[in-house]
Amino acid sequence: MTPPRVLPDPAVATASSGVGSAHAKAILLGEHAVLYGSPALALPVPGLTATARATRSADPGDVTFLVTGPAGPAPYPGDGLRQAAAALGGVDGGRTRVLIDSAIPVGRGLGSSAACARAAVLALADLLGREVTPARVYDLVQTAEHVAHGRASGIDAAATGSPVPIVFHDGVARPADIGFRGVFVIADSGTEGRTKAAVDLVRAGFERRPGAREAFVAAVSELTRDAVRDLASGDAAGLGARLTRCHGLLRDLGLSTEPIDGMVEAALDAGGLGAKLSGGGLGGCLVALTDEPDRAHELATALLAAGAVRTWAVPVSGGAGDGR
Repeated sequence: MTPPRVLPDPAVATASSGVGSAHAKAILLGEHAVLYGSPALALPVPGLTATARATRSADPGDVTFLVTGPAGPAPYPGDGLRQAAAALGGVDGGRTRVLIDSAIPVGRGLGSSAACARAAVLALADLLGREVTPARVYDLVQTAEHVAHGRASGIDAAATGSPVPIVFHDGVARPADIGFRGVFVIADSGTEGRTKAAVDLVRAGFERRPGAREAFVAAVSELTRDAVRDLASGDAAGLGARLTRCHGLLRDLGLSTEPIDGMVEAALDAGGLGAKLSGGGLGGCLVALTDEPDRAHELATALLAAGAVRTWAVPVSGGAGDGR
């Protein structure tokens, strides 16, 4: 039984409060390689959100953060958020509480920490009456992400605030052009991914095999650039094939798991155009593609039968070159 969410208590509210929100994301291509200069393609998941409410009182105290959601109340690892709050400025001189209600599963490669950080930063800015530019919000979220993960590429900080798929390269995000109507089905394997362990695994593998990093980054960069063109031109079959090829590269690095490999095969057997691990790996989620909206239910059913614990469907559509 899922425990009830603990929402902000109206009794603690003062005349000074602020709200902010953000959503989940899924990486389509480019994970890990993005840390070494490759472009990456990311998809917003608007159905999974984090909403924050910030309140202040005259009582002495520090800035505190609390996350509630499907797993129940939990303290946020708030050192990074406290650094972001300090960089924003204006939170001294009283007790500030930030309560974040998040529906985004933790450890699934869906950007839960970045979404919580973005929601908190926006709530604090609203509390303080600050006008913050998108670039400033991105920088503050990255402050929190660097503390949480060590080295963060920035793709989560960007994608959790974008309403459209983005191409992320060298710290810059731009909207991806979409030229077809399709559905990405995201499936939760039920096992938490281990991003830091996965990053360390990849780095150690590259250090053992001279030239392996360059070969991997070159291959993923080519697949990602071709996938961006597929997305813009409407070549759903081409995009799907590149997703599956990218999964093979990630699997060869030891980042996939037997259950995820089984779910990839199940998605392809059910008529998916392509499927792959999404995110850091060693657990987490996978993403599958169909250009037939009616087939999305079949894909979800096949993935659940193969062991997924839940799925989400993200429709994407647009005319070639419209950037929406």
